[in-house]
Amino acid sequence: MVNKNELCKKISSMYPDIGECGIDLSVSYDDTEKAWVVDMKKDSHKLKTYLEPEDADMCMNGKQCIGLGMQISQLRSNIDQM
Repeated sequence: MVNKNELCKKISSMYPDIGECGIDLSVSYDDTEKAWVVDMKKDSHKLKTYLEPEDADMCMNGKQCIGLGMQISQLRSNIDQM
């Protein structure tokens, strides 16, 4: 299983401007949803997305980060528009 700190670092490496442009990022595992929760916060706006464990595993193993990349890009775009 993926470590939340490693997943957070992976997202930060894919989108290095997230922390720099005032967007806070946090990652946790939701046992109820059985998925990773990626939270982004900018000022008073907060959005989250769920990432399937299989998608996180593939990305962390260097196989495919398309699912993760698409979700983070959409989340970032939404929060930037707020």
